[in-house]
Amino acid sequence: MRNENSAFAATAEPLLDIETLRAETPGCEKVVHFNNAGCGLIASPVLETMLGHLRLEAEIGGYEAAALRTENVAAFHAETAALLNAEARNIAFAGSATHAYANALSAIPFQAGDVILTTRNDFISNQIAFLALRRRFGVRIVHAPDLPEGGVDVEAMAALMRGERPRLVAATQIPTNSGLIQPVAEIGRYCREYDLLYLVDACQSVGQLEVDVTEIGCDFLTATCRKFLRGPRATGFLYASDRVLAQGYEPLFIDMHGARWTAPEEYQTAATARRFEEWEMPYAAVIGSAEAVRYARGVGLPAIADRAARLSADLRKLLAGVPNVRVLDRGARLGALVTVAVEGWEPEPFKQALDARGVNSALSFREFAQFDFGVDQDVDWALRLSPHYYNTAAEVDAVVDAVRELTWTPRPARSRSSGTPGRTRR
Repeated sequence: MRNENSAFAATAEPLLDIETLRAETPGCEKVVHFNNAGCGLIASPVLETMLGHLRLEAEIGGYEAAALRTENVAAFHAETAALLNAEARNIAFAGSATHAYANALSAIPFQAGDVILTTRNDFISNQIAFLALRRRFGVRIVHAPDLPEGGVDVEAMAALMRGERPRLVAATQIPTNSGLIQPVAEIGRYCREYDLLYLVDACQSVGQLEVDVTEIGCDFLTATCRKFLRGPRATGFLYASDRVLAQGYEPLFIDMHGARWTAPEEYQTAATARRFEEWEMPYAAVIGSAEAVRYARGVGLPAIADRAARLSADLRKLLAGVPNVRVLDRGARLGALVTVAVEGWEPEPFKQALDARGVNSALSFREFAQFDFGVDQDVDWALRLSPHYYNTAAEVDAVVDAVRELTWTPRPARSRSSGTPGRTRR
């Protein structure tokens, strides 16, 4: 077993107080949690904040509790804005990253022949949404090519911007099926140069990396709170730039929170990104999400990003040496999602075997990544492991040992025609 700080002491700046961080993470006592790309383990301050609000709702009523906690609710917008180098007026709460993404898409008045320019490594729900827009409105979907080493070819994408003049440029910073980190800021520079609308899915990057919307240059950005931010489920947010707010972009279905009914035939849209919110909110989750963002900012995103990258790089390197395991992650820059193909096992039994050893993981399937898994790498399923800053080098070793032990006793592989078993979404 390795010394915890040995892998980080030479270059990590500053060192994190891992002992305290783990003490504030009750789940660390029960599992080796390498499924932070699904849901991070909630820290005690976040849990207590949420429970406190639920108790207040039980004692005095839901509306009354919300009225007493208006500053706590407003803190969600302020804390999230500070995390992204934005302003509170640019932030809208959403029930999920997908909900936020759909709201952003609904604000764009697509017409037949409009082009959506995207990448080959995008989130499955985004691609399905684009296909639905094509079916309903007749838009065209153009995928920029990848570089030979993986990741989008930005120069080729820029050429497509010039030639196609897309109505929307969309990119996912880190796809759900891979550790690839896409160069979203480089894409954003071309979008600004050509005055194109730019939407970024940062679901897997917010809380793991430093994400600066000014540097990226996006018009919309969506993310969840449950993953690397370690917040509650069914929470997320949408960033909307001042430009799109000023130009009047608004969701297709807007309610009494996002607009005022000013006359029998008229309404006035909210001036801020709140136009993308709905009146009803899970207030305990909103307040808990604010605390989760505050907690991450207190730990420090530079230190978080450094440690998560080091743990995942170590994990990736060690897994590459395990027989019957193939590391799938490709690209110039990789994050804290480590995906591997495992020979000789069906997906669900392999995950269940890891579960039985106290290791939390996730599965990805071909349909999650039709280009990467289907066209490029011919993979039916992959194991996804995603450590975070509160994990340890010893846990990395334990996970690798568990995978190695299991691959020594292979099981019959699932045939291509046997269907898809139960799946983990993101």
